Amino acid sequence: MFELETPHEEFRMFVTIPKNRLLLMSQGAMGLLLLTATFLNADPATAGNFADTASGTTPTGEVTGEVQDAAESSQLNWPTARGDAQSTGHADQTLPDKLQVIWEYKAGEAIETTPVVVGNRVFVSDVMGKVYAIDRASGKEIWTVDFDTGFLASPSVKSGQLLIGDIDGNLYKLNALTGKELWRKSTDGEIQGSVAFHGENVLAASGDGKLHCFRLKDGEKVWTYEANDQIRCSPTVAGDRTFLGGCDGQLHVVDLKTGEAVGKTLELGGPTGSTPSVVGEKAFLPIMDGVVLAFDWKAEKELWQYMDDERPQEYRNSAAVTGDLIVLSSQFKQVDAISTATGKLKWRHTLRRRADASPVIAGKDVWIAATDGRLIRLELDNGTEEKWSYEIRGSFLAGPAIAGQELFIADDDGVVRCFGCQKDQNAVDAAVSSKINPALLPQGL
Repeated sequence: MFELETPHEEFRMFVTIPKNRLLLMSQGAMGLLLLTATFLNADPATAGNFADTASGTTPTGEVTGEVQDAAESSQLNWPTARGDAQSTGHADQTLPDKLQVIWEYKAGEAIETTPVVVGNRVFVSDVMGKVYAIDRASGKEIWTVDFDTGFLASPSVKSGQLLIGDIDGNLYKLNALTGKELWRKSTDGEIQGSVAFHGENVLAASGDGKLHCFRLKDGEKVWTYEANDQIRCSPTVAGDRTFLGGCDGQLHVVDLKTGEAVGKTLELGGPTGSTPSVVGEKAFLPIMDGVVLAFDWKAEKELWQYMDDERPQEYRNSAAVTGDLIVLSSQFKQVDAISTATGKLKWRHTLRRRADASPVIAGKDVWIAATDGRLIRLELDNGTEEKWSYEIRGSFLAGPAIAGQELFIADDDGVVRCFGCQKDQNAVDAAVSSKINPALLPQGL
């Protein structure tokens, strides 16, 4: 892979050279998936009966009673690029200490996006316009669809429907079971971020500087919100509002019912292509110039800023957030953990090479996928030392998905890997499995 330098305000461009190498297929325990296999392999006729795990909080961040069980069962799934509607990049469960490659799948082209995982399927998209559905247990291909375009965005899945936008500005809806195209709509700019869902609608942010809201059922336009410049992030949803970071240097808060701005836009001080993260009434967003900002979006005020005094770190990915910490990786090889309360640096880990992929937090760990081909596990409380790592010949350009007791990640060789428990470990995490409500598990996938 050769990396072409681009201006400061632009994202990376890649030329990928295919590499031929033997794929080693490993067999191992499938963790929590085995426990739930009888539920996940339900009759395809029931595919529309899914738990909606992508929006489990109110605008104040409190989990409502009607979605509590769905939030618990969401530990088995990773339905969007950042894991949930609030774009926290956070899974509650901690993965087993010892992991091995359970399977590998080789796509036709480089993959620069995070896999999404729903039920017994893994979905990925490649740079040349193919979408793949892979069997979660075996790593075998179920279907592929070729759109003869390119994808920089991950798919998003809800209720048996897969939505994805391409570099030509097209938004596609597919049947997640079969890959059949159900409708497509066009915008006037490249779609770089995954779509988001709200009720019966789907949200797509575009390089045309607009947030487009379509009716999920038939693709009819509901409303359009216009910013002052390109939007390269995914929309973040909390309650009846969505949040957008823009190249216009603004954090936009939009009413999802009307498509109108809520109050004033919030000044960022520079452009961003990162996706905002929302926890309760706080929104967190890094900008390209190396500043991390926290806002009380309800009060429409800035809470704090963080910037490295010695060298602004230049952030081009999105943050992973818990109630206490926000974790980011910079263009200068640093992984920073910052207090959500104070904006003070808690710890820093220096990588061998930079990580373009967004970090993911899973329980007590932080997962970093770096451009040197290393997948790294750090302790959330003090990430100065590596707990575990795995290395490939290529590069990781997008972060992992964590679902159940498994981790899924793709690389620029087009290889998708599933990591899980080693054979000598207990395949079931009792703390997670005890919370499963089988009635809410996705059916058909």
